[in-house]
Amino acid sequence: MRIWLDGALRDPDSARVSALDHGLTVGDGVFETVKAVDGRPFALTRHLDRLTRSARGLGLPDPDHEEVRRACAAVLDAGPMPLGRLRITFTGGRGPLGSDRGAHAPTLLVAAEETARRSDSTAAVTVPWARNERGALTGLKTTSYAENVVALARAHRDGASEALFGNTAGQLCEGTGTNVFVVLDGEIHTPPVAAGCLPGITRALLIDWAGAKETELPLDVLLSADEVFLTSSLRDVQALHRVDDRELPGARGPVTAEAMRIFDERSGQDLDP
Repeated sequence: MRIWLDGALRDPDSARVSALDHGLTVGDGVFETVKAVDGRPFALTRHLDRLTRSARGLGLPDPDHEEVRRACAAVLDAGPMPLGRLRITFTGGRGPLGSDRGAHAPTLLVAAEETARRSDSTAAVTVPWARNERGALTGLKTTSYAENVVALARAHRDGASEALFGNTAGQLCEGTGTNVFVVLDGEIHTPPVAAGCLPGITRALLIDWAGAKETELPLDVLLSADEVFLTSSLRDVQALHRVDDRELPGARGPVTAEAMRIFDERSGQDLDP
């Protein structure tokens, strides 16, 4: 693994971030996880645009897109891999121990590691904690991920790979690192961004490519939906064969299978859609 940190390519043992970095001490940072195929990032322009929106939402300076692109190319060229996870992290930089920011420049860290293609289907569980659809960080991809860590640990304890949240209004929202889609009477639906979910890159592409509809959905739609599937940058489109104790058709569901086919075909045609 090679890491780009503040302008230079480094190996993991020499890459050092200040112990006073605001991303570490108070979670004052944003990030993107990008799929890399044969050493090339997928949908990087969309990810950089979202990185900038998240940074602005926190009041951070805009990241330099050209520098981030150079960093991504450098780490991918340093360790070619057929399928990789590219992680871009941008924080408030060195600051005081409290919530106030200091005068130091932001920190940019880009790293890549090899990953494996996801299975065609998986299991998920619902968790008792709610997303706040009106919170200051709603819709931003920030490094404040402890809530997701706790929920994902609950999912793993219950034999699942993802945890699903409702919001404070009792509506279906999202997973810890995924968007969720349901099939009702042959049509694909997903919660709107106003429900509190992250505006996922794969989510947006699937809305365009497969005609999914943004619909306010009660959390208990998971008890009646014909099919349920997840999307994310590394999962692409992944069917659910179980939600809590309810068995689902998984990748055998015809609408989900078609969504998977469409996404594989369209994403293979253009690496920066």
